[in-house]
Amino acid sequence: MTLRNIVKIDPEKCNGCGLCVKACAEGAIQLIDGKAKLVSDIYCDGLGACLGHCPQDAITIEQRQAADFDEKATHAHLAKLKAAEKAAAPKPADGGFVCPGMRAQQFSKKAAPAAAPSAAQAESQLAQWPIQLKLVSPQAPYFADANILLAADCVPFAMADFHSTLLAGKAIVVFCPKLDDCGTYVEKLAQIIQHNKPASLTTVHMEVPCCTGVVRIAQMAKELAESDLPINDITVSLQGQIINRQTL
Repeated sequence: MTLRNIVKIDPEKCNGCGLCVKACAEGAIQLIDGKAKLVSDIYCDGLGACLGHCPQDAITIEQRQAADFDEKATHAHLAKLKAAEKAAAPKPADGGFVCPGMRAQQFSKKAAPAAAPSAAQAESQLAQWPIQLKLVSPQAPYFADANILLAADCVPFAMADFHSTLLAGKAIVVFCPKLDDCGTYVEKLAQIIQHNKPASLTTVHMEVPCCTGVVRIAQMAKELAESDLPINDITVSLQGQIINRQTL
């Protein structure tokens, strides 16, 4: 046992998104009962590659007495994880933990009505281009004094009435907190807030844990911009219903 840096995970903050698991090249972190856990000190090199990938700030590095990092044991551990992953792949319903954002599900839907929707129902409420956070300019005129909607990519696909219920009258920005490289998103969103003094900021995301990264990025951008702008947060179910509204 030696005094060294080691990963510490706060189970109260962890939402089970699994981003830290993918970020840990040594396999030291695994999802157990829906929470990220350090499975053994000997697999953790203490470098903290996982820190920047946690949307909940649940991971820190602490200095404590711990077993030395064992490279040989880590290689054997990774081989076992790879074998287990391969064996489990054909049987996704075997009871093991699957990230909620990746779990395959199928929903029963009623047949679409024979009559076509009216022009008013079908009319797009999109009033700008581009909409992807990586592509928009913080100085774009459509952000000035606007009601900004920060949406996860999947939301418009889930909500049949997305345009009329959420998009109408708003300037929209979209991204995926799980698949995108979000490294520059906080700074860009902070610039949008600082430059344009928006009238409101609304975040909307799916109910799966990894999608709450939309809220975290909005909160970090607000702090960076030193703004007191309230964030109106909306959660959408996998079947497209608004299941929660709150002001942060």
